[in-house]
Amino acid sequence: MDRFEDTEIKYLKGIGEARAKLLASELQIVSFRDLLEYYPFRYVDRSKFYRIAEFQGEMPLIQVRGHFINFITEGEGRSQRLRGIFTDGERMVDVMWFAGIKKISEIYRTGVVYVLFGKPSIYSGNWQFVHPEIEKYDPERPPTGLQGVYSLTETMRKRGITQRVVQTAMRNLLAHPRFGQLAETLPEAIRSRYGFPGVQETFRALHFPEDATLLRKARERMKFEELFYLELQILRYARKRSRQLQGHMFGHIGDYFNRYYSECIPFELTGAQKRVLREIRADMRTGRQMNRLLQGDVGSGKTMVAFMSMLMSADNGFQSCLMAPTEILAGQHYETISAWGARIGLRTALLTGSTRAKERRLIHEGLLSGEIHIIVGTHALLEEKVEFSNLGLAVIDEQHRFGVAQRARMWSKGKIPPHVLVMTATPIPRTLAMTLYGDLDVSVIDELPPGRKPIETWLRYDGNRGEVNRHIWQQLREGRQIYIVYPLIKENEKLDLRSLEEGLERVRETFSGVEVSFVHGKMKPAEKEYQMQKFVEGKSRIMVATTVIEVGVNVPNATVMVIENAERFGLSQLHQLRGRVGRGADRSWCILMTKERIAAPTRKRLHIMTETTDGFLVSEADLKLRGPGDMEGTQQSGIAFNLRIANLATDGQIVQCARDTAEDVLSGNPVITGQTEVTEHRPSALPLDVDSLRILASELTRRFDHSVDWSLIS
Repeated sequence: MDRFEDTEIKYLKGIGEARAKLLASELQIVSFRDLLEYYPFRYVDRSKFYRIAEFQGEMPLIQVRGHFINFITEGEGRSQRLRGIFTDGERMVDVMWFAGIKKISEIYRTGVVYVLFGKPSIYSGNWQFVHPEIEKYDPERPPTGLQGVYSLTETMRKRGITQRVVQTAMRNLLAHPRFGQLAETLPEAIRSRYGFPGVQETFRALHFPEDATLLRKARERMKFEELFYLELQILRYARKRSRQLQGHMFGHIGDYFNRYYSECIPFELTGAQKRVLREIRADMRTGRQMNRLLQGDVGSGKTMVAFMSMLMSADNGFQSCLMAPTEILAGQHYETISAWGARIGLRTALLTGSTRAKERRLIHEGLLSGEIHIIVGTHALLEEKVEFSNLGLAVIDEQHRFGVAQRARMWSKGKIPPHVLVMTATPIPRTLAMTLYGDLDVSVIDELPPGRKPIETWLRYDGNRGEVNRHIWQQLREGRQIYIVYPLIKENEKLDLRSLEEGLERVRETFSGVEVSFVHGKMKPAEKEYQMQKFVEGKSRIMVATTVIEVGVNVPNATVMVIENAERFGLSQLHQLRGRVGRGADRSWCILMTKERIAAPTRKRLHIMTETTDGFLVSEADLKLRGPGDMEGTQQSGIAFNLRIANLATDGQIVQCARDTAEDVLSGNPVITGQTEVTEHRPSALPLDVDSLRILASELTRRFDHSVDWSLIS
């Protein structure tokens, strides 16, 4: 007999074949467990009735008691709708239906006392409910307590799956004769440590909470469980890989590093840079492959840290490569690194899609012979023809632009995988980094080199354009350069946004006599490169662009970044754009342009940019406002992040707790990573019995879709 939780949803009372197909296509709910994990996204207090006179502002989901006075059919054909006039005895409110009109007009009657449950909104100056839930009022059994509200798609609503249908199905599931067979998913030792309720009690409280305290405990348990298994899988994978993957041994610091550090370094390293270099040095001398993420704001000196790591590689007889997502960024890295390396006799080459065949052939020969110490390039470095004599270190810049498979191809460039240093100028909040990059060691450069002036950020409206233009003219007269960024290339009638095409004309007209470059994502690479190079060389003074300049344009003479329709960008993207200025010693500005009338939350979001230039504070705020978003492509191990109830943006403490517990479980149970004995003595280690290990194996298999084979429990 199948396990209770694996039973197909069509066998549940109240579902059947048709609804089962709909739930599968709309919400991927196919089994009893899937339905149990279809959690309410909010809870409402059904013990409170609102009066229509109390409606104001933005209303939540509420309930009203009263009766219909009249029903009126309006419109014709497909635009036909039904309007019910509902009263609570004092005021009236419209109830609108746009589908299922015939059935609805047969169900509801005037004069009968009903309870309306839904979200009221204002239309043409009047309050209305659209397709609310309606039930007859039973004074013997009035609505009480907390009730879960489930997310429904429009297709589900049209096909008759309402909140009432979901709640009835959930009651039937929890009342099922076999519900008591639902298997526990969290070992008892972990539940005892935190006082979590059992799995059956948890599901009952999540779907039909008796009170707020039981609901809170149930939500905490399920959030922890989701995050615990995610962290356990990430750490398990990381430990197994660390144990299995041999790395190059960089046993000593030699002439290249010491000469450059003592004779050639153009500026004093910050304390953060020195700390990160020590961390990298420690990794490279273990004989295991280094996999380290280097975070640092724009201008914090990540490239210098990467270069000095390459010097460690050269001192031990190995080559290094640096892969960047664009030819422009690769070219800028090449100019910097080749100049630094030439001072101590290192040979550096550049390989991109634009490299000519003859030069490409010479580079291939130089890499294979070992004459080239450092190669900088784009995706071209991943081509099969690119072979190394002895690749020891691979640096990947702006790594979120490269997929897992692309990075893995770099590992195959030698018999032993190179050490890997991935860099990002997008600050990642700690709880997110802990999960996204859980199988990487994370280094942070959290201070800027001395002499850098913080960028001033202004929020300005269309009515302030004269002031902004005067400021730009002042900077142009002082010999500086300007960026102006637009959200669109062409005008879009559906979107009230400024476009690059109309903006380019306006800029040329406003700043007559000033040479203007322009770039956007649909330009041919050669034209884009030409326009970029004009600006980099100072031949053009203003760069009009879309967000293609977000990464990899380094013009120290640029002091003003104007971002049109700034309300359309996320905080992290605004911060990245802001990082294009302030790269020299001159005072710099980022000016956020927006319409006068914007929503209060949007205004609050933009004000965050004016209050701080700390990328980590900005990213924390962005995470809380927008959530973690689409994390595809950023995952190091290809582990799926499918969180149904936990939120990386708001559950930071639970993330840390789950992480610590996963560490304790791995430390106390070496069998989980394929070891035979404990190699790490952690005071809080949590040894588990065989039954508990079976629970872990079962859940890891279910959640990550591949079998777990631990010899101890098989």
